[in-house]
Amino acid sequence: MLACLEAMEALSSRVARVISYASFKQSGDGTDPANQMAMGRAAAMAAQLGAATSFMRSEALGLPEGTLERYLEEEPRLHDFERLIHKMIAEKPYMLHPETEMALASLNEVLSSPSLIYNRSKAADMTFAPVLDSEGVSHPMSFAMYEEAYENSPDVVLRRNAYASFTEGLKAYQNTYGATWGTEVKKQVILAKLRGYESATQMLLAGQEVSLEVYHNLHNIILTELAPHMRRYAELRKQVLGLDKLLYCDIEAPLDPDFSPATTFQEASGIILNGLSVLGEEYAAIIAEGLQNRWIDLADNIGKSTGAFCSTVPGVHPYVLTTWTDNMRSALLLSHELGHGGHGVLSQRNQRLSNARTSMFFSEAPSTINELLVGNYIQSQSDDPRMRRWLAMQLLMTYHHNFVRHLIEGELQRRIYVLAEQGQPITATVLSRVQGEILEEFWGDTVEIDDGARLTWMRQPHYYMGLYPYSYSAGLTVGTTVAQAILEEGQPAVERWLKVLKAGGTVPPMELAKMAGVDMTKPEAIRKAVAYVGSLVDLVVDSF
Repeated sequence: MLACLEAMEALSSRVARVISYASFKQSGDGTDPANQMAMGRAAAMAAQLGAATSFMRSEALGLPEGTLERYLEEEPRLHDFERLIHKMIAEKPYMLHPETEMALASLNEVLSSPSLIYNRSKAADMTFAPVLDSEGVSHPMSFAMYEEAYENSPDVVLRRNAYASFTEGLKAYQNTYGATWGTEVKKQVILAKLRGYESATQMLLAGQEVSLEVYHNLHNIILTELAPHMRRYAELRKQVLGLDKLLYCDIEAPLDPDFSPATTFQEASGIILNGLSVLGEEYAAIIAEGLQNRWIDLADNIGKSTGAFCSTVPGVHPYVLTTWTDNMRSALLLSHELGHGGHGVLSQRNQRLSNARTSMFFSEAPSTINELLVGNYIQSQSDDPRMRRWLAMQLLMTYHHNFVRHLIEGELQRRIYVLAEQGQPITATVLSRVQGEILEEFWGDTVEIDDGARLTWMRQPHYYMGLYPYSYSAGLTVGTTVAQAILEEGQPAVERWLKVLKAGGTVPPMELAKMAGVDMTKPEAIRKAVAYVGSLVDLVVDSF
């Protein structure tokens, strides 16, 4: 068994490099047929490999009761795989017949097709009509342009025209995407029933090692207690911008568009390194390596994936995708993604590959901490009240994305899975209706929830990644608490955090959070993070 696990780990490392290469090329330009072909070949290879190696888990779990535990006692070198073995044992009640497991593994490429269809269609097929600004100048329009530029434009005419074009473009695909996501949901519901889980939600949370109580706490507390703060912020935006009504496309419009601190990539690199120097020499060296040695895709090009991400490749290094613009917002965003990179390097540097990956529940904490530390450094270098207000608004943008938008995505998943378990077919009409209900509950009468807002479910690939959206709120809660502890306590908090980063996936996510000084099993940490967001809103409201 030891030899088998070691061989599997070595093979997994090689496979990860192949899949990562194809995936990154696809993310860099999803319109290139060569990239599409490479991604297809990689996915087929992964499915073939999964089928060919599915016997290992089935045979290990088919051993007599207590055998795996005895192996751990008799072979010291198996201790490196103890977490993996214990997780396998926990899954035993839900394992199917070996031949069935092999068949499901063989079908992995097909079972992953909803995600492939969504992402390829979004990158290569979807088109939008050009839009006019307040001067009557025409601008090209794309999915990325809307989310990266027009949605945050100070030009209300351009912003709303872009929103109208964006909405019409989404509408043309709503039934296709509704069927695509409905298929993904149905797949998870059927797999959960086949394996004997009570629900798809329970199955997906089991993979994250998260309880239903923690899952529901995050949704219930944040959506209820954060709403008043965000409504107050929305009312301020309506007042300052002089709008008769606030549309969904207006909720991120800049309040002080004339103040947008500029910076080059080189200048931002220095700011990021100075901001993160508190985490020590080893960590700073990792970040410097990333900034100076081509870990980062900065360019803006057709077919490039929207948003930003970081992925660490075993035996290589992390790669970051972002679209750089010469302003301080890009610096904060890059520091966020490099947080994932620093975590990945320290984890793989100190753990075997089998123990390096943490639960999805914890993944956003390292990135949030970096963003808050760099933001604090920027603030420390200026006594300009306008800069302090700008920083608060940038952090509110982060909390809006991760505590509001992503958690509303999570709430949509929470409700849709319940409907699917009850036998409700999931269609575009159902998704838009439920999406609208959630947005109306959160924003009240401060934001007009129109057709474009109800189509928000079409904008994210997260729905095809299990219960990913809500995990942003978990990571943000941990990150907010730890960042505050680092600023208040200094080195003791830093040492706790570095120990957590190096621990990788050797302990479950709740234990990792406790190692960092955060108890996620209780609501206090969540409420503390919500209160911090409220303090940022207070600062901005009081400054106008």
